[in-house]
Amino acid sequence: MFFRQVLHEDLGCASYLVADGGEAAVIDPKWDIEEYLALAEEHDFRITHALETHNHADHVSGKGRLQKATGATIHVPAGAGVAFEHEPMGDGDAVTVGGVRIAALATPGHRPEHTAYVISDEARGEDPWLVVTGDSLFVGDVARPDLAVEPEEGARDLFASLNRLLELDDFAEAWPGHIGGSLCGGAGMSEKPGTTIGFERRFNRLLRLGDEQAFVRELTGHLAPQPPNFKRIVELNRGPLLTEAAPVELLAPARVQEMTDAGVLLLDGRPTRDFDAEHVPGSVNVTMTRSSVGTRAAWIADPEAAVLLNAASDDDARRMARLLEAVGFRKVAGFLSGGTTAWREAGYETGSTPALDVPGLAEQIRSGEVRVLDVRDEDEWEESHVPGSIHIPFHELRDGVPAELENGGKPLAIVCSAGNRSSIAASLLKRAGLDGVEHVADGGVEDLRNEGIELVEGK
Repeated sequence: MFFRQVLHEDLGCASYLVADGGEAAVIDPKWDIEEYLALAEEHDFRITHALETHNHADHVSGKGRLQKATGATIHVPAGAGVAFEHEPMGDGDAVTVGGVRIAALATPGHRPEHTAYVISDEARGEDPWLVVTGDSLFVGDVARPDLAVEPEEGARDLFASLNRLLELDDFAEAWPGHIGGSLCGGAGMSEKPGTTIGFERRFNRLLRLGDEQAFVRELTGHLAPQPPNFKRIVELNRGPLLTEAAPVELLAPARVQEMTDAGVLLLDGRPTRDFDAEHVPGSVNVTMTRSSVGTRAAWIADPEAAVLLNAASDDDARRMARLLEAVGFRKVAGFLSGGTTAWREAGYETGSTPALDVPGLAEQIRSGEVRVLDVRDEDEWEESHVPGSIHIPFHELRDGVPAELENGGKPLAIVCSAGNRSSIAASLLKRAGLDGVEHVADGGVEDLRNEGIELVEGK
């Protein structure tokens, strides 16, 4: 049996290729299918099946592209409500590739149709060797229960589903649909690629809550906000099938100027320091130097509207387009050919943003010559923040300048934990016309402790 985990690094999404006897199945295929095709060619097997654990909310599935490329049969959980030809997988239904059996195990909770896949290899015996858990059991965590039903209902269903998974032997490997960083789980999700049922039974704190009420209370008490594109992605994944990656056109500076003047948003994927030094006025920096590019972009840009791209190179711009397409952006109108250099050389105006490091921010705080805007999430703010600072999560700045940020009389230093979200926030506020914006480009709030700045807890 051949078994391989294939990650979408930007989103923390895991997919799986299972093969035996010259046949293969892909479970939860990501949008970019090239890696599966390369593995099939390298190991001389044909991809005959594509299986989904559920209608994904955080990424666009590659099942349609995979079917077009290979002719694979698509299998989705019964009750998924999809609008394309498929084979439904009810509890206990199975697909075989060679001597390997892939059996559906209904595990509702994250979504009502959610299904895990228990895999047995007859060369090893009849007992299941591993389970692909999708968005039910993660390494060190479990799935969030609020994406399709009321949180308490989802949590109760998930509690029962996890108990079904725990009926497997301790030695059974568990391979999740996400690793740390995904918004489909909680803060406890590990970046380890896999685990075992026995390890999770012993060390996963949520699985050790044997009481249903305690489990529901814990799971629903600290839910993160849902990105605004989640529901749209579910509908894209329900169909009709998406079978083509959209072409991404090179655009001359004059054409980019024309489109931005008409209101089309330009997203810039360069490192934050490069963006701060020089950028196209009105563009928003969603840096590619850190993961979750697509997710961060979807918080502040409308995936149903056209967007333009700029990056450090034309190849980076094409890669950024695929990262956005994976979270539902279907109207990437093109990218600035030659980047910011070509823009400047064509005679167009550029902008810049004053950049600070953490020592520079600390000096300004001590002198009282700055207002601090903290754009981290609510739980980060409650854990620690600068006394007197303003708190507005970065994604709440997409619609303009909040009243509390206007007419401050002092520069506004924008900070997060690493510089990526603060760069989005700074560029959004500058795009909206706010003056006096400074960007903390290196480091974040917690690093201020090393500079002698006291941080406080609470709301």
